[in-house]
Amino acid sequence: MEEGAVYVHSPGRTVTEADNVLFTTQTMNTQSLHLDAAWSADTEFGEPLVNSMFTLSTLVGLSVAQLTQGTIVANLGFSEVTFPAPMRHGDTLYAETLILGKRRSRSRPHQGIVEFEHTARNQDGVVVAVAKRSTLMQVSPEALAAEGVA
Repeated sequence: MEEGAVYVHSPGRTVTEADNVLFTTQTMNTQSLHLDAAWSADTEFGEPLVNSMFTLSTLVGLSVAQLTQGTIVANLGFSEVTFPAPMRHGDTLYAETLILGKRRSRSRPHQGIVEFEHTARNQDGVVVAVAKRSTLMQVSPEALAAEGVA
């Protein structure tokens, strides 16, 4: 992974009402804005919104096949998460990831820390989530061999 590289993840993921209700109830989030259509109709949004934690989970999930499948050791945390616009039932989530930085682990020479910035957009190109994430990753065998590290 190179700093400054941008990975565009495909395919996108269309979010259904069933996805939202299932995720919301499984995670014990009783927020009426995600579950109660009649109540939500009287809000500024006029309808239920997709649970933002579902949006975040799906955003990260869309990056796995391309960036971390078989290479991640641990998810270290998120330093910043924002939701500039809501997701609605029927919206399609598209994701891309910017490699913000990387460094070798001081205590684990075969591993390194990679900083990602994940961005989610809906089908209209509106940014619906941005997350800065830190991960502990395996260093590629090629990089280790080039450094003479066994």
